[in-house]
Amino acid sequence: MTIRGGATAASGEAIDADVRTTEGVLALVNLGAQIDGQERQAAARELDVSGQAEFIELVALRGHVLGCIADYEWAERLAEQLVSDSPSDGVAFLARARARATFHRFTDALTDLDKAKRLGADPAVVDVDRAAIFQALGRYDQALAIYSDAAERRADFGSLGALATLYAERGETAAAERCFDESRERYRGVSPFPLALLEFRRGVMWIMQGELQRARTWLAAAHRRLPGYAPAQGHLAEVEASLGETDSAIARLRPLTISSDDPDYAAQLARIMSEVRRVEEAVEWRARAAVRYEELIVRHLEAFADHAAEFWLEAGDDPQQALWLAQKNVEVRQTPRAYKLLERARVATGTATAV
Repeated sequence: MTIRGGATAASGEAIDADVRTTEGVLALVNLGAQIDGQERQAAARELDVSGQAEFIELVALRGHVLGCIADYEWAERLAEQLVSDSPSDGVAFLARARARATFHRFTDALTDLDKAKRLGADPAVVDVDRAAIFQALGRYDQALAIYSDAAERRADFGSLGALATLYAERGETAAAERCFDESRERYRGVSPFPLALLEFRRGVMWIMQGELQRARTWLAAAHRRLPGYAPAQGHLAEVEASLGETDSAIARLRPLTISSDDPDYAAQLARIMSEVRRVEEAVEWRARAAVRYEELIVRHLEAFADHAAEFWLEAGDDPQQALWLAQKNVEVRQTPRAYKLLERARVATGTATAV
């Protein structure tokens, strides 16, 4: 079965209807089956290092798509074990670098990338992973140099998509749109995952720019292509709530609070319920989100400091806690978004003056 992306963007441009991929529900079922199969092979020691690295990547992919932090944690444990079992293989260190980067352990991840390169991992692959970390750290010029070089050597779906997401984060939407378009045109696979992730990131760019209708177009495209894609559905709910479509937003978020162990969805419900004065429900969702954020901050402070700070600034109503978390976030990554969050927290606590 195949599907077409057939939405129309707010500005009038048509989303390419000829980009066909495997039906998303089936792809998720297949992903789960593939993970189960490789887990059995790994337990029987039938996978070589490359096979185990692929297994880790699949687990992490499912973690992203379903909003499953437990999968990310599993992938990290698997990567640690892989390095322990294969300390002279660069592929093992590359796998661990990716797992560590997921939890924003960027210094450790960069160290692993250096080791991976020394042990013979593909230098081009290592450099692209390094660029992704530079981007996350706010070191945009260094990331751009690596991505641009990769695109010059081979302008394909991956290299152009990486450039698109970097330009998007820098706020250079015209350049980002060109790269998003070119990346989609060069997609030659049938899996819906890469395209859905690209469409999702394009939607997030337009949220950051305040272009909610454009954001809705691309987030909806990602969700149609991959109906189980939790981040796309969550951000669609965010857009709908901002547009005053409260009932639709709530309907999208409720199932995510069951299927996902990410507290962002409960936090969104708490904020929306508070805004529409459904006080008792707001209190319930706030409590659920608070407990889960506290658990995650203990285990993964670097990875959840930003979202937890946003929660305590909004539905959590604890500006001092938000300020502490926002400061920790800036210690890890020096991005414009991180500094804006810190400034909001300072204003909320009366330690800065709003501009």
